[in-house]
Amino acid sequence: MRIEVHETSQELAEAAAQQAATILKTALSHKAEASAIVATGMSQAAFLDRLAQIPGIDWSRVVFFHLDEYVGLPVSHPASFRKYLRERVDNRVHPKTFHYINGENPDPNQECRRVGKEITRREIDVAFVGVGENGHLAFNDPPADFDTAEPYLVVNLDEPCRRQQVNEGWFKTVDEVPTQAISMSVRQILKAHHILCVVPDERKAAAVRDCFGDGVTNMHPGSILQTHPACTVFLDKDSASLLPKQR
Repeated sequence: MRIEVHETSQELAEAAAQQAATILKTALSHKAEASAIVATGMSQAAFLDRLAQIPGIDWSRVVFFHLDEYVGLPVSHPASFRKYLRERVDNRVHPKTFHYINGENPDPNQECRRVGKEITRREIDVAFVGVGENGHLAFNDPPADFDTAEPYLVVNLDEPCRRQQVNEGWFKTVDEVPTQAISMSVRQILKAHHILCVVPDERKAAAVRDCFGDGVTNMHPGSILQTHPACTVFLDKDSASLLPKQR
């Protein structure tokens, strides 16, 4: 794992987007298609916006996989991650395929199996992820399951995770936030050849310190990224402000 600290969130987004573009172009230079995992949330918006503007990526040969989605939330809801990804990625770059998680499937476990079957057919070139205020990776809240081999699983969302969604403006109250989600598993994320973890903003500083300033523990799920040989964590000076100085 490598950590890059940038002066501003915009510089962070630019650096992450350029590295993402390089990874995708390199993959497409030696095979027919590239595959990528995409996260959502306020922290990813500037990065994804910049990536969509970079020329020279043959998006018609890129296959995307959805990282996580709320159980039971309509796609029309402002907080729907399918809505987010369609507007910020799919409708802008027009990839070959976008494998969405259907959180409205009445059988969430069946949905896990369906999208899991799709992702296990492919090698993943790059995963674009973030870290939540509670240190979660995707929707794997602490204590995260580091052991399951299933590609996707149904998870219960903890109180800090649900409150973050309210604070970011996606819901008016905690009671409106779904209590469950379908999430890509930690082990599936780690299968990606490259991982780019984009974490701007001072509100993420404690999570960054806990995940990247100390050892690996499922109580700080993002800390597992320390074990990945080709992971770059992109921080701005605010999100990096509590890291030990030697880092």
